[in-house]
Amino acid sequence: MTRIPVADRRTALVQAALRVIARDGVAAATTRRVVAEAGMPLASFHYVFASRDELMAELIEAAVESEQRDLAPVLSGDSGGLGMRDALRAGLQHYFDGLRADPDREKAMLELTQWALREPGFEPLARRQYARYHEVAADAAAAAARLTGCEWTRPLDDVARILVAFTDGLTVAWLVTRDDAAAEATMDLAAEALAALASRAVPNPATPTLAPQATPTENAGTR
Repeated sequence: MTRIPVADRRTALVQAALRVIARDGVAAATTRRVVAEAGMPLASFHYVFASRDELMAELIEAAVESEQRDLAPVLSGDSGGLGMRDALRAGLQHYFDGLRADPDREKAMLELTQWALREPGFEPLARRQYARYHEVAADAAAAAARLTGCEWTRPLDDVARILVAFTDGLTVAWLVTRDDAAAEATMDLAAEALAALASRAVPNPATPTLAPQATPTENAGTR
């Protein structure tokens, strides 16, 4: 029997948990259901995860990292002369393309948030989820400013919170309606609203040039 590396088992179990949660909810994502979904024996779960709670925390990290990879093409390289509005719009489009390609990921994350808020003692899991969202949003906003030669007129944390609020609304609305045209209009408005919080960075003033030294003849004339 082929041995599966531990990292691969963890990935397979996380993806299986995501599918179960998206389809049936967090309560259904028992260790037995998850390993059955992954096509593994129960012992495999306990070999790589100490508990179901650890699996849930890993699922959050994996899903947020996947969203971050969706944004990666926009966060690096040359903006190609884009202004802030167009750079933000491109980033939102990459996020939306990821949502359309894998809606179950976002369905599972929304379900996990609601479950964590309902279950006593699991609120930190929801806070961790949104802390990671804000980290990704702050990185995206900072990269957009850097690539476009702009600076934010509000603190970066404020911009990140607004960006998360926009993407939350976009995600829920699209999952309910599957209306691509409405999503496109929302992204247009979001990009314009956020771009209004940025301005062109003012270049640092050049170091003042020292006045030329007077020649001995000029000095002599002033004495």
